Amino acid sequence: MTEPLVLGIETSCDETGIGIVRGRTLLSNTIASSMDEHARYGGVVPEVAARAHLEALQPSIDAALAEAGVRLDELDAVAVTSGPGLAGALMVGVGAAKGLAVSLGTPLYAVNHLVGHIAADILTPDSDPLEYPTIALLVSGGHTSLLHVRDLTTDVEMLGETMDDAAGEAFDKVARLLSLPYPGGPEIDRAAREGDPNAIRFPRGLSRASDLAAHRYDFSFSGLKTAVARWVERCEADGVPVPVADVAASFREAVVDVLVTKALAACADLGVPRLLLGGGVIANRRLREVALSRAAAAGVTVRIPPLSLCTDNGAMIAALAAELISSGRRPSTLAFGADSTLPVTEIQVAERSVVS
Repeated sequence: MTEPLVLGIETSCDETGIGIVRGRTLLSNTIASSMDEHARYGGVVPEVAARAHLEALQPSIDAALAEAGVRLDELDAVAVTSGPGLAGALMVGVGAAKGLAVSLGTPLYAVNHLVGHIAADILTPDSDPLEYPTIALLVSGGHTSLLHVRDLTTDVEMLGETMDDAAGEAFDKVARLLSLPYPGGPEIDRAAREGDPNAIRFPRGLSRASDLAAHRYDFSFSGLKTAVARWVERCEADGVPVPVADVAASFREAVVDVLVTKALAACADLGVPRLLLGGGVIANRRLREVALSRAAAAGVTVRIPPLSLCTDNGAMIAALAAELISSGRRPSTLAFGADSTLPVTEIQVAERSVVS
């Protein structure tokens, strides 16, 4: 079987991603971000994101095709994120993918956004194939999830996820407390370089012995965000300048500590010596440093896709669909819709049943 040529569409949040792959080879990865439009509000506004996707889709598809050097009529399949994500944003991508697939008479694969982040790893050039099982830690503005991946196309289990703010959301909110621009992740990272990560001992959510029995692999960053807010308020009440660098570094250290500790605990508990990192927050320098250092000490191998494939993108969606095709999975029907709470166990949505 020849390697399938797949176009992937990703519109789960504020980035319009169009990617084209041939099997496990990346041909194009076009991303149009509406981040600047959301910056004035200090966070993603769903209605603004959906409208931006509508405006960016056609130019992004054209750009991706040009970069890949292929035509629409050469595609073997179209893939799209069905969920999870922002409902209105997802609807734009789903509608576009259905229209494109029907007009071309091309098979359509509706796939899971979170599993797509894992699939980004297979597009890493010159790397060894992803081994199973593996633990995957996905950290972004909308998701903080710990997954047990036994097989990319058939068996992904949710071990734990955030119970309130995702890590990326916490970075944005703390940046706002410190009067830093949106998006908060890069700004916190930048400010933290001049700070002392041990200056303030901020709480590590769901890390006490009493929490671990029921929430060993779950995350909570709301209490940490509140602790930072109270600390800043005390400084202001006392007329003391807020030491932004120290607060940023100490906050970042608390987030990183929890993420890495829980991920490595899952590796140890399940006997899996492999950890895959994905999602936009993986761009955080300190998170990568601590994960690599502590994993090496624990005998765990860490895989990190290129940072351009860690943020939301259409290439990872196309890659997941290409794997599904290669494993013999049939296309999705047109009956699927946007599902903002799609569970990670549903890797492909509405697979077409075999007619006897």
